[in-house]
Order: sequence, then C-alpha cells, then structure tokens
Amino acid sequence: MRSETALPAVPGVVGPGDVLATARSIAAQQEQSGAIPWFSPTAGVPGHVDAWNHVEAAMALTVAGLSEPARRAYEWLRSTQRPDGSWPAKWVLGEVTEPGGESNHAAYVAVGVWHEWLMTGDAAFVRRMWPTVRRAIDFVLGLQTGRGEILWIRHEDGTAGDHALLTGCSSIYQSLRCAVALAEELGEPEPDWELAADQLGHVVAAHPEAFADKSRWSMDWYYPILSGPVRGEAAQRRIAEGWDTFVVPGLGCRCVNDQPWVTAAESCELVMALDAAGLRDRAVELFRTMQHLRHEDGSYWTGWQFENRRHFPGDRSTYTAAAVVLAADALAGTSPGSRIFKEIAGRPLGPSAAADPTACGCALVQVP
Repeated sequence: MRSETALPAVPGVVGPGDVLATARSIAAQQEQSGAIPWFSPTAGVPGHVDAWNHVEAAMALTVAGLSEPARRAYEWLRSTQRPDGSWPAKWVLGEVTEPGGESNHAAYVAVGVWHEWLMTGDAAFVRRMWPTVRRAIDFVLGLQTGRGEILWIRHEDGTAGDHALLTGCSSIYQSLRCAVALAEELGEPEPDWELAADQLGHVVAAHPEAFADKSRWSMDWYYPILSGPVRGEAAQRRIAEGWDTFVVPGLGCRCVNDQPWVTAAESCELVMALDAAGLRDRAVELFRTMQHLRHEDGSYWTGWQFENRRHFPGDRSTYTAAAVVLAADALAGTSPGSRIFKEIAGRPLGPSAAADPTACGCALVQVP
C-alpha cells in the first residue's frame, strides 16, 4: 500500500485518509471472483457488474495503493473476456443477464491497463494484459462505420446496433489513444488504431448528427471534453452552453436535465472535464460542492433528489466512489496516473492545435 503522504488530497475538501476510506469502500464490495459490482446486495437486490465501471473502480483502487484488489479486478477481466474481444454488458452475481457486447465497455480496458502501467511501471502486467487489450480494440473497431463513429453494441446474434452514442464514442476515443500508447510501449505500433482514433475524435467534435439524441443526459454534454475530442476554446464554450442546464448551485451536476436529481459520479466526471478544459477553480469548487453526498464510512451516495430531499437511488455505488478518487487525484496531481484525462504518453489528449474540424468531407461518406 502506498503511504498516506502519497495519496491525493484536495486542501479543504478531502485529505489522504478520506481518499483511502473511499477506495476501501470499493474493495469492501468486490466479489470473490474479482468482479466489482455497482453495489453489494442490499435489501435482497444485488448490483450488477459491467466492464466499464469495473475498470474505473480498479483504477481508483490503484490510486489508493490497494494493489491486491486492483490486480484481482484486472485478472477477472482477462479471464472473462470472450473470444471476440468483448464482455457481456451485464452480470449479476456471476451470471450473465445481458449478453450483448458494448463497444465502450470493451475499449475501456485499454485505459485501465495504461493507467496501471503509469502507476506501477509493471511491464510484466502490461505484457500479460496486452492480448486482452488487442482483442478488445479489434472488437471495437469492427463496429466503426465509414464515417468514423462506433456503434454502441454487437448483439448476442452477432448483429451490430443501429446507432452510436456520443458519450460512449467519446470514451472510446480516450481508450484508443491509450491502446496506441500501449502498442508503442511494447514495440508493436498500431498506426491503423491511431487513424481510427483521429477519425472518431473528429466525428465526436464536429458531427453531432452521427449520434443518437441523448442530450437530456449530462454525460453527452461533458464527455467530449473529459475524454479529449473537444478541448481549448471549444471546450469552454461547451461548458458555458450547458452549465445552467445541468449544474444546480450548491448541490452538483444533474444526471438528466429534466429531473431534480444530482449525482456524485457525474459531478466528479464534470470536475475532471473542467480541470482538463483549464477551468481549475470551477472544478475545485464543484468538487467541494458535491461532498454533501459523502457517507461517514467514506463511500458516497449515488445521488440526491433535491425536491423530495432524499438519496436516490438509495445505494452507495462503487463507480461513484471511483469517480471521487479519480477526481481527487486529477485535482491533486499526486499520482503518476493523475493526468490520464489530460495527456497520453506525454502528448495532450485531444485534437492537434492545427486541426480544422470543418475541413472535411466525412459528412458525405455513406455509412454502412
């Protein structure tokens, strides 16, 4: 375990011991298999597992120095990957309940493995996980359209979904950048992956018509910034355009724009997006604001329904705790992985400064 002095701290908001307690609340809910569900069974209702949130939780465990449960989490991913490179969309208590493979779920293993490499420098771990990452990225790119967006799912019968999701594709952009960096680190460069990432990032930044309309969700607002396709002045404009719609003063970020519900995970992801966009003071203030969702044991309530004045839903989810730990680390800049939402392999995560998002003909490409 890393010493407390090496743990993230945001002065006046959370200290190293607070961050460690939050990470321990994740480890306490890990299943014997290594899987990390959204939450432990409560009132007879078990939480489900999906690969994306599982990876996010593993990253938070590593930040807090809880290396043993983190490695068990990655080993579970390696051992449960299907031959096509995907994972089922949902498990409950070890049983697959939704077999379709979601593209952003599969892709995110690359972010987790790159983060673990940054944090530990363990080359043997990267080599062990590399076949898993490669199969996952091949699965994901098998869902990329001619225009560049990536369809959200391949169903159990092998057919692809009929639409792409802006949040999911934004996350995949970061995943592809991490996969490219891993390939270079191992001396197995994948230029086609880099081209696919460039094409995807452009579509995310410049072609909203490529995606299903999920604009009521705050994630569609901030994820293009958080994961890199939108940066600089464009990011700050995007933040300004959605701020009053999604941010409730004194409480945090809404999950959806038409419900009186703020959520801790979305608030902390927005914190990281603000920080990546250069709006650090606003990021720190939002991180301070959402602390009303902290439980005395270090876990965090998933959300707060501010008209009924009750926690909704009534769980303290692992993915929420993970977002808190990663946001604290991003703000503190403490760990070797703290800049993973800002840069990959020393290069800024995002489009080049010279890129012209309007200079293309991709809107004319026929989408298969």
